Amino acid sequence: MPALICGSIAYDNIMVFPDRFKNHILPEKIHILNVSFMVPEMRREFGGCAGNIAYNLKLLGEDPLPVAAAGRDFGPYAEWMDRCGIRRDHIRVLSDTLTAQAFITTDLDDNQITAFHPGAMSLSHLNPVPAVEGRSVGIIAPDGRDGMLQHADQFVQMGVPFIFDPGQGMPMFGAEDLRAFIEKAAWVTVNDYEWHLMQERTGLTPEEVAARVEALVITRGAQGSRIFTASGCYEIPPAKPRAVTDPTGCGDAYRAGLLFGILNDLDWETTGRIASLMGAIKIECTGTQNHRIKRPELEVRYRESFGTGF
Repeated sequence: MPALICGSIAYDNIMVFPDRFKNHILPEKIHILNVSFMVPEMRREFGGCAGNIAYNLKLLGEDPLPVAAAGRDFGPYAEWMDRCGIRRDHIRVLSDTLTAQAFITTDLDDNQITAFHPGAMSLSHLNPVPAVEGRSVGIIAPDGRDGMLQHADQFVQMGVPFIFDPGQGMPMFGAEDLRAFIEKAAWVTVNDYEWHLMQERTGLTPEEVAARVEALVITRGAQGSRIFTASGCYEIPPAKPRAVTDPTGCGDAYRAGLLFGILNDLDWETTGRIASLMGAIKIECTGTQNHRIKRPELEVRYRESFGTGF
């Protein structure tokens, strides 16, 4: 069964400044800031929420179908997806713009200065959700505002249940938009900070959201996650990583675990624990698509983390 993954495709350009920003920024001159940082270390990673979720879901042996917009520089990413066996039938390549790109500079204190160019992501509404044969599920991850709104309506029209994952796109939506997404979605997932924003804007409690959807999933980093349903709240323990290297993309790995559980009709406790484990596996590697796992190893890691199989 395919999983339709609506979201962004992006390049992450990551640079390390071997000093501290505070040594080069004069507080009294902030109003006329003009600084330049020499960054001898730089790497380019494949990213974007749709790309990351698809990558992790493929590791789990499923059939992810990204629905996204990319630019004329999509070539290297396309080759990477082909090597990973990820379908790109429904990635629309727009020749008059660039693929979305993040430029992230980190200093020795782990402070970050980030510039984000949305590029083709802003035109995701030009790429409709495709009709697929048989049963499928979807997810709406952070993307262009118009695209997220349009894709939600298209999922409803097609009868495809979907996860609403506003993520860093939360600031684009007011109370009315968020309430509409919740009414249309089958599942909602946010991190703890995003939940507070959603609750503040909608006025809804976790229980009230859970009454409107099949499940509300709130991740809490190292504290695990909570899954609210009409029948109660499941406390999902965190999976312990073997190393803490790079948290970027952990949320997307978690969401792939949620999709895996939904696709395989697993109970919420098992689904949440698989999702938690995927986040832990991702945090062990730099970048969002550099970790590897196969089903036998996943089952071993699951038993190590939770004392039982799935």
